Amino acid sequence: MGKDPTSCRRGADGGTGHVAESGMGVGLRGRSGIISLVGECLRLGPTDERPVIMLLGPRGSGASEAHGALMEKFGPETPFAYINLGGEQSLLPRYTLALLARQLERKLPRYRRSYFPRLTLGLLASDHQLRMTSLAEGRRNIRRELDAFQERAEARYGDYLAAFFEVAGGAVGAPDGASTAALALLRDALRRGRRRLPGRKFTSSAAWYGGHPLLQSRDPWEALVELNLWRHDGDEDDQERLDRVLFSALLEDMRGNVRHSFMPRSYLLLLDNSHTEYGRRFLDLLIRTRHDAAVVAGTDCDPLTVVASSNRWLPRWGSATGDQWPWQLRGPDRASLTDWTEHRPGRDSDDTWWYPLRLRDLNLDEVRIRIELELRHHPDLAPFTRLAPFIHRLTAGLPRAVSQVLELFRHSTVPTEDGAEQDRWLRTLPDRTPREGEDTRTLVEAALDHLLRGFDPMQRAALEESAAARDLSIGTRLLGSGDSLFGEVRGRWLLHSPGTVTPALHPWPRRLLLWRLAARPDDWDAVHELLAEHFRSEGRTVQEMYHRLAAERIDEVTGYLVARFPAVPAAQWISEFDTITAAPNRLGQAGGPLELLAGLAPEEPPEAVTTASVIRELITVRWVWSDPLADPGMRLNNMIADGFNQLSRLRRNDIVALFNEAERYRHWRHPLTRAGEG
Repeated sequence: MGKDPTSCRRGADGGTGHVAESGMGVGLRGRSGIISLVGECLRLGPTDERPVIMLLGPRGSGASEAHGALMEKFGPETPFAYINLGGEQSLLPRYTLALLARQLERKLPRYRRSYFPRLTLGLLASDHQLRMTSLAEGRRNIRRELDAFQERAEARYGDYLAAFFEVAGGAVGAPDGASTAALALLRDALRRGRRRLPGRKFTSSAAWYGGHPLLQSRDPWEALVELNLWRHDGDEDDQERLDRVLFSALLEDMRGNVRHSFMPRSYLLLLDNSHTEYGRRFLDLLIRTRHDAAVVAGTDCDPLTVVASSNRWLPRWGSATGDQWPWQLRGPDRASLTDWTEHRPGRDSDDTWWYPLRLRDLNLDEVRIRIELELRHHPDLAPFTRLAPFIHRLTAGLPRAVSQVLELFRHSTVPTEDGAEQDRWLRTLPDRTPREGEDTRTLVEAALDHLLRGFDPMQRAALEESAAARDLSIGTRLLGSGDSLFGEVRGRWLLHSPGTVTPALHPWPRRLLLWRLAARPDDWDAVHELLAEHFRSEGRTVQEMYHRLAAERIDEVTGYLVARFPAVPAAQWISEFDTITAAPNRLGQAGGPLELLAGLAPEEPPEAVTTASVIRELITVRWVWSDPLADPGMRLNNMIADGFNQLSRLRRNDIVALFNEAERYRHWRHPLTRAGEG
């Protein structure tokens, strides 16, 4: 491998290729609670207990940006290490331990340099196979051979731990969206140079191994030989014990470091993409080692603050429903040590160390701020600042989706003037190419490839059809592969609001999947017909009409809502109307909202204004308005308001709700977070 880690390449999560001038601007939006929580952890006493903070969300939810922001915020004064566990290469625990220890050795102005002699000795002793014919011979030769191993590493790499860059350097690439300041800190942590252990004395560290409960040998040097035998001649259990001992060595080195003067009180570890096989193993070993020391053995807790990110539900937590796990997901905005302490499970279980935070999407104000921050580097985006509500409606605020849309604006010939021409261009936005150069994928292709990485073609095709249902569990049961596909989507945090009554797919991937399905008109109609019949058989007429409208059977929907208008309270009628007219559409890609409406008009318009004619027009107007690609500028608000005013004149009583609805659309205020309505 042998690649120079100081190049600080992008993390495996991909990225837009954008390096922020200041990650504190972009990365912190919607993440301030995480920054505050980590600051609390770093200010704790060296022996205080700390959580393992887990940032959970789908791909593109901004975890890598949060890592970059943490790096920039705390890196200048705190020893930190960043490891990306999502790469293609095998990242054994020993490699990860060496990479993080090497980064934590960075010299800071306020502190003496940290060293990790126990870990280094354990890695050395288990690295090369010792040449020996007996345990006694190994004991005599080990000190000499360890010295030779270290001298060769120092001659080639500057120090022994730096040698691990040769086999695992790809795991220290910079997180997506890292600022120039964060990149400079990371390069400094990875800079090669001669860093010998003070005096290169192994004696005290070897004595620690001689007293470790997992090792049989009490003699220090024979204990190191035992480590070597586990690595090169041992079975799977021996390998497990070796990893546990090495983790224990790292944490003991940290405890030893913080006991001295002019040393940091805490260390910061940033683990990106920890849902992978190697990431899960690393977290399992870390949690077990901390628990064994702080709870089972009753020693001091280690001074390591861990922030890990995962876009999968971890198998060790049980079913992705969360029913078997004692933790309830928390939002990042109010995260704190107090909250962790109040809600953590009892210390008899190692689940007590987790602190799971579900990353949320950006709200409308945060989307606006992100666009304004982008203007520093891309002033050509200035004409599109007024499109923040459109971008928020379209993406529901998923951070990467927002960045992809802005990137598309930068590299496309989108009309800069607000008006009909811009509306028509935005109507086909998913089929536009967001990048120049070799990557010729459209936005819908690039976004789905990222969001659904790991889904095979059959699963993607099934998900396109299943996305037609508002309740994804029903869609996958009727149209997909049942529980397995739904479980995979849920396990990847792709549901919009976990824990709600209706498990809906996140609006951004759903919109893209339905765009793909709309390109297959026959399949579109068949899927919505099947779903409509399913709900008809269950007597759920509102849901049935939702799918009738999606199949453009406007007259059937009109007949239902006309019959309901005098039969139910106005507020209930409005609720049913809103649910039905939020249906997806496969309307043509040409034209803006008025052209789309013209195509939905009846062949023979009625001569007089009737309840049926008003409701029919209101259905089509609100249906087009509900799709941000069909009405990007929300130009149909006044038409909807007029429709409700007309209905209020056609109803004999209970008209206040209709008046209020007319006022709501006429003086529309964009909701900050809701994506289901505009």
